[in-house]
Amino acid sequence: MLALVSGCASLPPGSDFPKTVSTALVSPEDTRLGRQFKSAAHKHNGQSGFRVLSVGVDGFLTRMQMINTATRTLDLQYFIFRGDETGRLLTDAVLHAADRGVRVRILIDDGETLSGDDQVTALAAHPRVEIRIFNPFAYRGGAQFFRGLEFMFNAARLDYRMHNKLLIMDNAIALIGGRNIGDEYFQIDPESQFADDDVFAAGPIVQQLSTSFDLYWNNNLSIPAKALAHEKSPRHALSEHRQDLAEHKQLVKAEGTDYMQRVASGEPLNGMLSGRLPLVWANAQLIYDNPDKKNAKNNAMVGGLMHQAVAAAMVAVQSELLMVTPYLIPGDEGMQLFKELRERKVHVRILTNSLESSTVSLAQSGYMHYRVPLLQSGVQLYEIRSQLGNTKGSGQTAVISSFGNYSLHAKLFVFDRQRVFIGSMNFDQRSMHLNTEIGVIIDSPALARQVAARFEAMVLPANAYMLALRPKQDGSPGLVWRTTEDDVAVEYDVEPARSNWQRFKVNILSLLPLDKEL
Repeated sequence: MLALVSGCASLPPGSDFPKTVSTALVSPEDTRLGRQFKSAAHKHNGQSGFRVLSVGVDGFLTRMQMINTATRTLDLQYFIFRGDETGRLLTDAVLHAADRGVRVRILIDDGETLSGDDQVTALAAHPRVEIRIFNPFAYRGGAQFFRGLEFMFNAARLDYRMHNKLLIMDNAIALIGGRNIGDEYFQIDPESQFADDDVFAAGPIVQQLSTSFDLYWNNNLSIPAKALAHEKSPRHALSEHRQDLAEHKQLVKAEGTDYMQRVASGEPLNGMLSGRLPLVWANAQLIYDNPDKKNAKNNAMVGGLMHQAVAAAMVAVQSELLMVTPYLIPGDEGMQLFKELRERKVHVRILTNSLESSTVSLAQSGYMHYRVPLLQSGVQLYEIRSQLGNTKGSGQTAVISSFGNYSLHAKLFVFDRQRVFIGSMNFDQRSMHLNTEIGVIIDSPALARQVAARFEAMVLPANAYMLALRPKQDGSPGLVWRTTEDDVAVEYDVEPARSNWQRFKVNILSLLPLDKEL
């Protein structure tokens, strides 16, 4: 094992495994939806159609229904694809699509694969399913110690991750946004849920999304799952996996789960396809990192840099910038950008996670250093609460959350309430320099107003802390957190946290010089 991890490999294991170049469906107009949206785009002067999906379960339902509706091709690209309830239901739907003759390509990052190699091996055994793993680890077992050991010796390569989230059906319709595959992203986990967003897309933007998928799919860092498979016979594994998925599906149906009943209804996808849930047609700019953005061998940046396109959109703002980002670690370049915006009197308002809502202690520890400088520059800063106002009796925005602990995962930027960015990019150093990302900037005042209204609901006093400066006894700048409890305005001069241990841990982590990794 030490020999395995000590080599400073610039290419991942399986790089010499033979693989074929493949591309998206060349003529999507040969499909019913391809023809429908080609005609619709023509009527809208070549624009693309969009609809934002802010409710988590709608994101799950739309994915299930897209997979069930596919006739020719399915392309899935995800950072995380869990083997939990929703992940297994989606996997079952993918297998049924493949049984119908649909060609399925699944590209997943190796940070957290589909519940390990057993599930990957089983799926890849289907003749119509091909899975590739982006920048995989050599160690394929389940022991985190050995995985961590390999990372320590090969950090230059393994620190580079694919953070993209994308689903394309028949090269005709697509979903892009911040959601991974997992119960918490679809807000059905009874213990916790993430605030997140997808945007449903149709029209010319879909072919551009397919171009981005093909670029990643055929890249040297995307390794066929079969090159990493071991032990159990793939066909035997597929048979076992089918049985497990069928039993799981029957169990979920027997429980009478509301969202499973809604899958059969075809909504919300049918509504978006029929026009009953209208799409907003607009010009849009697809932006994504080149998969070779970071050359792991010499640490040099190459290819497209998505954060530069986002920064350009921010620089163009004239009056107001709204930002929703779960992780806020702007670095020197981000702080300079905020400084320049404030010097031009641009109103900058940012919503991010609070300590109590954060699920990533390291990211929170890096963010802590920026709060005082941001407030001193005139940026308005909000932190989402882990228990929203409706659970405290205020009644505000009950539609945002119905149960469980709440955490922010959406990545939304609104520029002058005229344009909106939705994608996978956090405003942190990892997204800027260590991950690949994808997103879309839509030129639509209607969508911008919709996302801005969501922002305003989330920063209501019962749902978020508003941060303010207050001098400490020694005269140094301190912080207070203002919110509402049961319709009564309150403020805290000690940072709200789930426990004293959480607060202590993050304060210790904040002493480490890790900003460039966060």
